[in-house]
Amino acid sequence: MKDKMKQFEIKSHDGPGRYGKLGDLETPAIINKDDFSIADDESSAYDVEKEIAQWSVNQTIEKAKLVEDKEIAVIQGSKYIDLRIKCLKELEELGYNGFIIANADDLLLHPRDLIDLIVALRQNMKSSSYLIFPFAEAQFIPLLAYMGVDAFFDDIGEYYSYINVLMSPTKNYDLETYNLYEMSREELEAYNRNTIDFVLREVREHMKNSSLRNLVEERSATSPQYASALRILDKNYSEYLLEYTQVY
Repeated sequence: MKDKMKQFEIKSHDGPGRYGKLGDLETPAIINKDDFSIADDESSAYDVEKEIAQWSVNQTIEKAKLVEDKEIAVIQGSKYIDLRIKCLKELEELGYNGFIIANADDLLLHPRDLIDLIVALRQNMKSSSYLIFPFAEAQFIPLLAYMGVDAFFDDIGEYYSYINVLMSPTKNYDLETYNLYEMSREELEAYNRNTIDFVLREVREHMKNSSLRNLVEERSATSPQYASALRILDKNYSEYLLEYTQVY
């Protein structure tokens, strides 16, 4: 049996990034699905007709209404930001305070869409609500946290262990090609979980020291996708970034 809904409290900002508490956890946090009540949803692909995405949102809302312990729900809406915001607001009205961003893997392949969506959600959600990016590779976590994502699921490390991929803070290594270690699947899963844990500790400490932007810029050198996303964020959302930036 799960505990009652975990309250989210913001302690400080570093840019739009939020250092805070989710129950007993420091955020940005790595979380286990089994520790939360997650509402069923009706998923749809990312690039679909708007009518299908609308149906997905409507069905997700109806399923969310049936849950007794309203804690975490899924923001559907495919590539349509207006539908994503509609889904968010209706789920908040039902009493949910944790929100999983659906189609996360597709969004990582579309940096402009990713940034437009996260900024729009953050600008429209309550300060007591928190965002979850379900499938984030370690090198993307600093940027996602900088934009305002508050939590990440812990099962990505397990997933990569099954395909013999080692996660580091800056890139992933296929151990069939890069024979860095001889590990069992279980050992690799533990290693990957530790990598995610380290990156989130790193992010939180940078937030406390108001230096997360420095870490984000360092990581942007690890991936063309990452660098592209940061350029789009800076160009299109400078006011959003400055809103929470401390002035000395």
